[in-house]
Amino acid sequence: MTPSSVTGLRCLSRRTFLSYLLALGADMLLTSGGWSASAEGTARQGRNARHWLSANDPSLDCRTCHDASEKLPPKPYVHAKPIVRCTLCAKNCMIAPGERGVCRARMNENGKLFSLVYGKPVALHLDPIEKKPFYHFLPGKQAYSLGTTGCPLSCQFCQNWEISQAMPEDIAAPYRSPEWIRQEASIRSAPVIAFTYNEPTVFFEYMMDIASLAKEKGIRCVVVSCGFMNPQPLQEMCMMMDAIKIDLKGFSGDFYRRFCKADLEPVLRSIKTVAKSKVHLEIVNLVIPGLNDSLPMMTELIRWVAGEIGPDVPIHFTRFHPDYQMRNLPPTPVATLEKAYDLALQAGLRYPYVGNVPAHPGNHTRCPNCHRVVIERNGFFVVSHHLEAGKCRYCGAGVSGVWI
Repeated sequence: MTPSSVTGLRCLSRRTFLSYLLALGADMLLTSGGWSASAEGTARQGRNARHWLSANDPSLDCRTCHDASEKLPPKPYVHAKPIVRCTLCAKNCMIAPGERGVCRARMNENGKLFSLVYGKPVALHLDPIEKKPFYHFLPGKQAYSLGTTGCPLSCQFCQNWEISQAMPEDIAAPYRSPEWIRQEASIRSAPVIAFTYNEPTVFFEYMMDIASLAKEKGIRCVVVSCGFMNPQPLQEMCMMMDAIKIDLKGFSGDFYRRFCKADLEPVLRSIKTVAKSKVHLEIVNLVIPGLNDSLPMMTELIRWVAGEIGPDVPIHFTRFHPDYQMRNLPPTPVATLEKAYDLALQAGLRYPYVGNVPAHPGNHTRCPNCHRVVIERNGFFVVSHHLEAGKCRYCGAGVSGVWI
């Protein structure tokens, strides 16, 4: 039990305290076998994955996995090795027995796909919701935040690379059940659980189980994602989540291929899917000097958001700080972020932001009608709030978002 857990228990009722001990006891029982550093041991401790196909499924159309130009043997055909295809993210990994997908978090064991990170959060923190960042979703509230290892992308500028690029067995992590997470959020009086730090897609099953329990207790759930998902699991996610933030890392397929080992189109598809679902959506564009900060690229990105998603989605132009494999680049000039902010306003976007620059005026939320500051921020903290039932206190105009 962590020191913060002990502090939280001091103010609990006897009933809540006993419930907490029961949940903790169940976790200890589930982890009594210890953590195995071997791939085989990791798979045995995993959970059945969702969203995958077996190459030896007799009902499967072979063209699902094979290119149209390939000559295929007649049906039925049984593969000597029970290969599976993960259909969770847009990588669509073909995984041989004993191997893992690109994310390193899912393994084929004897023709079945397992999640290796179910119940294995390696980061647990209580954060301001603004840190995600969400600026139009319950501003000023706290989010109980968690992440595991693994990511389908390999961004050279990743600021959480220690966990996103790690194997599950690289970091010792005691089992934490979905109920344990829900209890921890309640103990800390957090109205929100945030799936963040690494890419939540890789712990899809764990995330969905936590969200299901959280909803029963009135706790809302948010996702911080790269948006590199396939449509069906994303639609399932939208049915469970209250808000989703997607990183639109640049408006260039070449940028995504070179610096993220991914593609742009699935991300754009995901942004449109979330927008249509009516789940609260915010977009972040990390602006990197010399790579995705050209005037044509920023202009094209902004025009796409305005035309395809609409004027009310908050968009954060965030300052890059040197990290991981891009320590040679300088931080983003604030003037570049301000230019993007101005371009967004000129294109009709109502809620652009300058991110990662504490105390900058571009952190504040302004009324789209009278342009006065209705939410004033300093860093991740709300300094003043001038909305009443989602309307500007000065002129009465509506401000898009989830405020209560």
